[in-house]
Amino acid sequence: MRKSSNWFAVLIVVLALAARIIPGPRTIDDSFITFRYARNLLSGEGFVYNPGQRVMGTTTPLYTFLMAGMAALTGGPKADFPALALGLNAVADAVTCLLLWQLGKRFGSQRAGAVAAVLWAVAPFSVTFAIGGLETSVYVLLITATAYFYVEKRYVWTALAAALALLTRVDALILFAPLGLDWLVRILRKQEKWLVWQVWLAFLLPTVAWYGFATLYFGSPFPHSVSAKLVTYRLEEGASLIRLIQHYANPFFEYNTFRAVGTGLGLVLYPFLFGLGAIKAFRSEARSLPWIIYPWLYLLAFAIPNPLIFRWYLTPPLPAYFLFILIGLDRVLTGIFSARMKPGVEPAGWRVWAPLILLAAWPLGLTMTEWRLHTNHGVDRPAPDMAYIQLELYYRQVADEIAPTLNADSVLAAGDVGVLGFYTPARILDTVGLNSPESLNYYPLDESLYEINYAVAPALIRDMQPDAVVILEVYGRLGLLKEPWFAEQYRLRTKVETDMYGSDGMLVFERSQP
Repeated sequence: MRKSSNWFAVLIVVLALAARIIPGPRTIDDSFITFRYARNLLSGEGFVYNPGQRVMGTTTPLYTFLMAGMAALTGGPKADFPALALGLNAVADAVTCLLLWQLGKRFGSQRAGAVAAVLWAVAPFSVTFAIGGLETSVYVLLITATAYFYVEKRYVWTALAAALALLTRVDALILFAPLGLDWLVRILRKQEKWLVWQVWLAFLLPTVAWYGFATLYFGSPFPHSVSAKLVTYRLEEGASLIRLIQHYANPFFEYNTFRAVGTGLGLVLYPFLFGLGAIKAFRSEARSLPWIIYPWLYLLAFAIPNPLIFRWYLTPPLPAYFLFILIGLDRVLTGIFSARMKPGVEPAGWRVWAPLILLAAWPLGLTMTEWRLHTNHGVDRPAPDMAYIQLELYYRQVADEIAPTLNADSVLAAGDVGVLGFYTPARILDTVGLNSPESLNYYPLDESLYEINYAVAPALIRDMQPDAVVILEVYGRLGLLKEPWFAEQYRLRTKVETDMYGSDGMLVFERSQP
């Protein structure tokens, strides 16, 4: 049994690594923001996006430090950041797969844990952001590790994993709330000790160190980009809730195969299976309760403020969601295949293998419909269809063209600033204010200026007079591009043909008047 378990662990790790290495880097624009912070750290500029401007525009300080540390060992500021991110994320996801397998065992269903591990190894919401260079893989590993160590009663490691998760993304607090409450109840019942200094030290040392530094260095312990997003993005009431409900109804991409019918069935079926799995897990291990609650608290935490839901926001609750659905499904299948058996007789032969095959076939078969053997842009390798980086490729084309005309004193204004900021030497004026706090003085914008989010504030460009402006046409359609003064002061240098987001091209302007 131990030998077969060892082989399964090896196969899971190989599968997870292969599912990320084969597609190769397909780096998302936001990742380049973190890479620029890391590169500036190595260059001696400090923890900044624009030299001399202390703004915490990244929400992931730990991941930034990890990128800087890995780059310091492999080439310094000129290191291949996308490749480093892919390597780190691939290893992180492989470890998460192993933890899911072990959690399945602890929650009373080794089969569900094994299938969850395989599923996470190839899940598009896992692979896409691993190869996309985001911190998502490391963050998911840390919150999964927090749940695992808590179940294992290894509280020092629980505290350390929780602290590191919080330094990776602040929304780790969504898991800490039920976990902390569960721990407090156990303390009040005399099941746990309160004053365990090693536990508190493991949590407080990294968190106090970082948030103390951030308060002194940036003037606030909280990422500037978080508050900026709440001001600059405009959404219909309930838009985030609808997006999340659709996501929870399609965890295995049911919509690809069954369209709206799949979504409708998922709305009923998956909460039901989750509930069955949660009951079994709780009966097997009561410390599973915080992780059972976590996906639903996550939904509420993002639905109520109604922020713009980026795709990578949808990933963190999935490991727990997958596992409890699979435990519930395993419970149903086991009941079916064990029917008419004599009490006390263990299933054997096909009664063991048939539930396992069905347990894996359904979610894996549906999930693989999101994979493509050939991609229609970028490097032609197998990859999830959602690993879409055509916009990033356009920005890279523009960056390569205009970089020779810019220097460290030039100012480049854009709404999507990752690729442009990483591949040009210019100072970046982030028109939605995530990395440029001066932009927030011009928000909220009048609703008439919005065709879609990322609408550019005309007065911002008029007042700041950047040397170059790069936008999708739709960002300025109802505002900036209608201004007579803009036509007088800026000339169109390049138009990249694209209908991205309904846009009439990507436009590159240069200031023609001093």
